[in-house]
Amino acid sequence: MIVKRIEITHVRVPLVEPFRISSGAVSEKDGIVVRIDTGEMEGFGESSPMSGTFYSCDTPESCWQDLTAQLIPPLIGRHFNSALEAAESLASMPGSNFAKAGLETAFWDLEARGRGKPLYELLGGTDKPVESGLAVGLYDDTAELLRAIDRYLQDGYKRIKIKITRGRDVELVRAVRGAFGAIPLWVDANGAYDLSDLETFKALDDFGLMMFEQPFAAGMLGDLAELQRKVRTPVCLDESLETTSDVHRANAFGSMKIANIKIQRVGGLGPALAMHDFCRGHGIPVWIGTMPELGIGQAQGMALGTLSGCAYPTDVEASSRWFRDDIIEPLLEVKDGLLRPPCAPGLGFAVSRAKLERYAVASRQF
Repeated sequence: MIVKRIEITHVRVPLVEPFRISSGAVSEKDGIVVRIDTGEMEGFGESSPMSGTFYSCDTPESCWQDLTAQLIPPLIGRHFNSALEAAESLASMPGSNFAKAGLETAFWDLEARGRGKPLYELLGGTDKPVESGLAVGLYDDTAELLRAIDRYLQDGYKRIKIKITRGRDVELVRAVRGAFGAIPLWVDANGAYDLSDLETFKALDDFGLMMFEQPFAAGMLGDLAELQRKVRTPVCLDESLETTSDVHRANAFGSMKIANIKIQRVGGLGPALAMHDFCRGHGIPVWIGTMPELGIGQAQGMALGTLSGCAYPTDVEASSRWFRDDIIEPLLEVKDGLLRPPCAPGLGFAVSRAKLERYAVASRQF
């Protein structure tokens, strides 16, 4: 793969409804679409931080700066034998994981296309359907939350995940259990709590939840291990896991029983594979989270979700669940709670030029 041209397009797509977690809310989805052209093929990736500092300090603006000033110029004219070789080169360069993910995943699309394989096969997965889980943000009142869950469950999602924050936790779970019974359910705190909230998690223990996702802030591995020792419900780490070393440390501390791998957060599919393989080797089940990304990133997550160590439903959902439109064709669909990976070479979805132009905020070629 010789890199002859790279094009990046910052797009902004309206959400179906505002998405709220403990740290803020957004009403539009920003993404930076990366196209790498070898002269013979093109591959697509997505750098997909949320606007503001929603999940992390990375923003669309900071990733654009990393891509244009540090990451892309040294790649023009470079030759890579594989996506893993490109991933290793990118890992040594300055810039955020979110910015690197856009380039790194485009190399995987290129290699899969060149080998005539679907992306999931290149990653070591299979064509098995991937279970999709419903993720629901915070709402102004509980009745509104229950209506949203009921509306989307018509697509057969295999579990419910709700966001919680201090003062809006136990009663929310009680209401969801009362309305939807024994459906698989877990809560995501996005790091909003600490050990002073131990009694809250002991109360949540009584609802038969699948996991507590990221109950404390990212770096609090010792406190997370203490929580895990005092509750029955498995602790899952998300924001704590940015590198393979983070996974090693969390395992050594005993801070988690489940790992959430996000392609954007870890810097691409190569690092995600390494984390998956470590977890599988240490008996830690994983699942694939999302930001949520637009269609390119979501399709990557679906492909990764076919790996053998992915034991829980992914956060990848139908395009229409989050967005008023999407940049891929066909749109992602969930049927009977399942996503079916396409068998076409590469990503398996076409990127619509017309939609890129429609939603473009900025574009640049190298």
